[in-house]
Amino acid sequence: MIESYEFESLKLQVGGRIQFISHREIKPIQHFSALIGYLKDEYLIVKIPSENGVPFLAHEGDKLTLRVFSGISVCWFSCTVLRIFARPLNYMHLSFPTLIQGTRLRATMRVKVDIAAQLAAPGMAPTPVSLINLSASGALLESPTLLPPNNSTMNLSFTLSQPTGNAATQINTSATIKNMNEDKPAANGQAETFMYGLQFVDLDPMQFLMLQNLVYEAFIEDRTRMV
Repeated sequence: MIESYEFESLKLQVGGRIQFISHREIKPIQHFSALIGYLKDEYLIVKIPSENGVPFLAHEGDKLTLRVFSGISVCWFSCTVLRIFARPLNYMHLSFPTLIQGTRLRATMRVKVDIAAQLAAPGMAPTPVSLINLSASGALLESPTLLPPNNSTMNLSFTLSQPTGNAATQINTSATIKNMNEDKPAANGQAETFMYGLQFVDLDPMQFLMLQNLVYEAFIEDRTRMV
């Protein structure tokens, strides 16, 4: 469902990642950049995005669509390029948004991943597993061994890479086994594996936000990864 938003509800932070969609070509082109600052009701200041060291080519008067993530919603709005400050500054002023729309990300929305993880329960050695899809509320994993029955609580740890190039973050959380989806029989020399659905328990709020951002990145970059 598409909703309208106030600018303050976006909770934009200096350095926050934003997506540009330019409309000068027949097919819209996506670019990623960062917010430098803004003067409310007058203009936004954003870094000129670049790809392979080549700055995004913009002209004053160009129309752009910007996408941002508020923490719970994907929002978008239209802007006009007001002024360009080229090298060595590489930033530009955009018109302040007058209409902001967006849609909330469902807590259950998942993205396909391939992440090595460790799963452990009291009194047992950690089991290496693979996360094959992930959301802010849970995960689907493949395990080389049978795990405890449904509603058993275990400790899950894995490393989450940051799309902005920041250092990777270690996620450690309790997780409850909700179901065993299916097993994959041995084939082509590979051992049998078992698939389980997990629900996170008392996930750290910052880590919850990071997982939401992971889903957001997939949502705007490659929707084929959505589950």
